[in-house]
Amino acid sequence: MSNFTVLCVDDEANILSALRRLFRPTGYRLLTAQSGAEGLAILEQEQGQVDVVISDMRMPEMDGATFLAEVLRRWPNTLRMLLTGYSDLNSTVSAINQGEIYRYLAKPWNDQDLLLTVQDGLEKQALLREKNRLEALTQQQNEQLKQLNASLEDKVKARTAELHSAHERLKKNFISSIHVFSHLIELRDGHSAGFSRRVATLARRIAGQLGIDHKATQDIFLAGLLHTLGKISLPDRLLSKPVSQLSAEEKQLWAKHPLKGQQALMGLEELAETARLIRAYCEHFNGQGVPEGLAGMQIPLGARVLAVASDFYAWQDGMLEEVSYSENEARKRILQGAGMRYDPAVVAAFNALFTEQPQTTPETEIVELYSINLLPGMILARDLFSRDGVLLLAADFVLEERTIRQICEYESIENKRLVLSIYRHSDPVSRGEILH
Repeated sequence: MSNFTVLCVDDEANILSALRRLFRPTGYRLLTAQSGAEGLAILEQEQGQVDVVISDMRMPEMDGATFLAEVLRRWPNTLRMLLTGYSDLNSTVSAINQGEIYRYLAKPWNDQDLLLTVQDGLEKQALLREKNRLEALTQQQNEQLKQLNASLEDKVKARTAELHSAHERLKKNFISSIHVFSHLIELRDGHSAGFSRRVATLARRIAGQLGIDHKATQDIFLAGLLHTLGKISLPDRLLSKPVSQLSAEEKQLWAKHPLKGQQALMGLEELAETARLIRAYCEHFNGQGVPEGLAGMQIPLGARVLAVASDFYAWQDGMLEEVSYSENEARKRILQGAGMRYDPAVVAAFNALFTEQPQTTPETEIVELYSINLLPGMILARDLFSRDGVLLLAADFVLEERTIRQICEYESIENKRLVLSIYRHSDPVSRGEILH
């Protein structure tokens, strides 16, 4: 405890000399003053870095009570002690109350009592010092931790945003890949260009009418794009025939294509539910379908939706019978099949799409642009095909600089100028030329 500072204040020089002799062996840094004013000046000079003040009570001009009260006001962390030989109890009480002194000792003092009292006081000061040091350290560490947390929060937010962006890009690329794959299937199975896309879009609209949740609707949409995948395994002669014209043997082969489609997607965990819907889309509500003869609610809801959407366009494309039906006639066929081939609830949702008034919104307004007027961020409203009917880009694709550059390169190679359908809400009006 030799690094402590003690200030002794007394107007009698012999008292100060006695105190110096008493404290010399302790190693304390000892300061002395012969008046209250001089003691305050020393404290000021020391900037309050004095641990203990020992003051006489009876001094001219400024007594001990007044002096210690001022010390309390200006340097409250300095420990205050009173030496008094004054017999007036009221003055001592006043000193205790005003200066809030730690101890008072009577003159003449007992050396051992005084040393022990000062030692006790300094031990208290040591604890106070350590408390203040720990509080300051805790405050500093809290601030550092706060800054670290704030920095970590920002880093986590930034990383989360990066991951979300990457996830969205992967998802868009995944969907775009399925669009392209779907069109390649159509080139093999003889369907008209965009057949699966139309089926998928209609199935998604029916699902929305039924209030099906987003995830299930997405599975239905993907199933619509890929539902004819299994037909790749069929012989060419079957692909060119309507179903009604197939022989019994050919129908047996044809009936296996939903299973083949499911099996082709077996290795893709993300498409497990999509594959399940493809397996069951040729089942009939009355149990007369293929491949398993499921009936009613045994058939997954998404497959029941897909059956209506697929057959609606299949009737129009002459895939079910030799004759091709108009849109209204195909719709009547769907309505007539309710309860037998199709789920009545799904048919009702399908029919509602034709009776409700379409609402025009900025998202549904479409404009036509040349490729030279495209800008990153614009969104395709319709599939983009090559002159040979190959799908180049699927609807809802968000254009990037790289994609726009590839479109321009394709035009240069093919010597063909493309016109792209763009959603108006991607703001082409202010940035590109609209074709009328």
